[in-house]
Amino acid sequence: MRRAGGPRGRTSRALALVAAFAFLASACDGDDAPAAPPSGSRAVSFESTDGVHLEGRVFGEGHAGVVLSHMLPADQTSWWGFAEDLADEGYLVLTYDFRGYCPGGDAGCSRGEKNIDAIWQDVLGAIDFIGTQGANTVELVGASMGGTASLVAASKPDVDIAAVVTLSAPQSIEGLSASADVLQSVSAARLFVAGVGDFGAAKDAQTMYEQSPPPKRLEILTTDAHGTDILSSNQAGPSATLITSYLEQYAEPA
Repeated sequence: MRRAGGPRGRTSRALALVAAFAFLASACDGDDAPAAPPSGSRAVSFESTDGVHLEGRVFGEGHAGVVLSHMLPADQTSWWGFAEDLADEGYLVLTYDFRGYCPGGDAGCSRGEKNIDAIWQDVLGAIDFIGTQGANTVELVGASMGGTASLVAASKPDVDIAAVVTLSAPQSIEGLSASADVLQSVSAARLFVAGVGDFGAAKDAQTMYEQSPPPKRLEILTTDAHGTDILSSNQAGPSATLITSYLEQYAEPA
């Protein structure tokens, strides 16, 4: 993937995104997933870099790709509302279930066992796959463990990522660690987001921000929500605008 070097020539429709979050109030909670995927998306399957079969959905089209990685204990459905909004903005978006997550039906069924310390390989498989769908540049957005996995994946040699956005990512979880050494190996721009009431996540966001080289940004929002739940909290509009503006800054020009 070629890394974008400048701002994206696309005007963010922030007000439309804020209005769309009435849908996210139900879609972003892994325990209250939508019955069917948004229209216009399509089911896909691909493999992690260690050969595990994963299932997901692609939204939109274009050369600016975004990979959305879910939190524990949610699945890809927690991202569907936001994925649809990004697609409306002109992004090519991939959601997927981590290994061992099998909500079934339209929500997909990835193979393998749940193994958090290996899911960075699922992120790498998602990066490779979205490249085959036409993305010239890729940005990663991950919630909680999905954010940690995105940072680890972005640190690997020969992985060219434009930006990584994390929502409530722990620095370490069950053997998966975005250590100081890992963070120093990430060349992509980084945005760390957490809620002030989610104390552990806010503390880890601050620590990872301090341990990361620039370009980087830290935003602690006035919410107790965690991960994708931030997108349906009292900070739904501000968090959506924050993320889309950051992605726009580093994405490939249209």
